[in-house]
Amino acid sequence: MTQPELLATLESLGMPVAYSEFVSTPENPAPPPPFITYQFANDDDFKADNQNYVDISSFNIELYTNKKDPVSEKLVQDKLKELRLPYSKSETWIDSEKMFQVVYTIQLIGG
Repeated sequence: MTQPELLATLESLGMPVAYSEFVSTPENPAPPPPFITYQFANDDDFKADNQNYVDISSFNIELYTNKKDPVSEKLVQDKLKELRLPYSKSETWIDSEKMFQVVYTIQLIGG
């Protein structure tokens, strides 16, 4: 899976999606939760003989909700499972934003 394919997959969930963050302007305000952001986290390429043989990119998919939202979480998780993308999951309450952040970390191989 490539990064553009990841974006299309996330958009298919029916929630607003942005790379890194939503840039809010008076003409185009940030969407209300639930929404998703995603971004490159790091690489863990397979390397040998002073060469990168296989590109392995980790991405964080961040689901933001204003209350605990198991339905939205299940939607994301079911899509990742459908695509056979293993993930790790963590959750944080962001007090300053009054939102939950659920982070799914995935790896894209060759993308």
